[in-house]
Amino acid sequence: MKTFRNMTVVLAMSLPAAGWAQELTTINVINPLPRSTIFYPLIAGEALGYFEEEGVEVNLLPSETSIPYVAFVQNGQADLAILDASETLSAVGAGTGIQVIYEANQRAPEGIAVSADSDVQSIEELAGTTVGLVTDRDRAFLAQALYAVDMSLDDVETVVVGEGGPTLAAAFRDQTVSAISGASSDWLALQANGIDVRMITPEEVMLNPAGSFVISEERMDELRGPVEGFLRAWSKGAYVGELDEEALAEISRQAVPAEWENEEFGQNFLAAAIDVTLPQTEQFGGLQPDVWESLQERLVAIGAMDEVVPVDTFLDDSFVGPANDWSKDEVADELQAWADENM
Repeated sequence: MKTFRNMTVVLAMSLPAAGWAQELTTINVINPLPRSTIFYPLIAGEALGYFEEEGVEVNLLPSETSIPYVAFVQNGQADLAILDASETLSAVGAGTGIQVIYEANQRAPEGIAVSADSDVQSIEELAGTTVGLVTDRDRAFLAQALYAVDMSLDDVETVVVGEGGPTLAAAFRDQTVSAISGASSDWLALQANGIDVRMITPEEVMLNPAGSFVISEERMDELRGPVEGFLRAWSKGAYVGELDEEALAEISRQAVPAEWENEEFGQNFLAAAIDVTLPQTEQFGGLQPDVWESLQERLVAIGAMDEVVPVDTFLDDSFVGPANDWSKDEVADELQAWADENM
């Protein structure tokens, strides 16, 4: 980054002081975690100075709350919230007046896993067996996965096996379950306890807007400028995961060292984060009306929703273009410069 910093110094010396000073606009965001590898676009964007370049600073609101995140958007405490698909659809159905403007995660962190040495190769082969649920909340995802292959929960037995690596590992070792419905954090816990897993989730179920930025429709015009800058910086940070996983790992180690106390866990956690973050669409954050429609159809079919909500009532793609208005070559050069200085 030395070259870029030198250029910045030269530019600063050539500008009037008033022209150089930039007051940062605070963007208040609420999401499921504090700064974490799982949301690496934020920590990468901060490390490379992208948010500051856009004139914004990010304030993460405390995520440990029983209040739905959408309420913070409604009352103005949060400018943006990251909601999963179920939270988004519930908020839309409740008439909260939000719009989805950017899909930060386009693959589901949830899945159906079997032990790596299992004979089971597909969801269909679970018929007549007992499937474990990490918590009862994982029942709905299992129902979606079964529906995708013309099956239902009636075709399997289910049991809540509980959270925690040792508990999950015991379920596979003792062969009390044929598969487990859980999420990426559960697979990491299993690996840490000596159990390798293999995913058998139908691909159409994995294509899921698992984390989307939502905004109050009433505040869109007011917040457009800083939010466009925020999303542009976020997109650049997301691209880092495609460019150089080793450099991103070092950024993460410096930003959230607690997640790297065990190096193997840190690497696996980063790999999981990259998997759910790199876009399935041509553009970072691109909205997927067809995916939202298919998801709703599955949820209606399994009884988790009453009816499909027209996607044009809650998807607004006007932020996606500005969020992608940047040069990939410049990000690659800046990341390399950062790596040269820090690795």
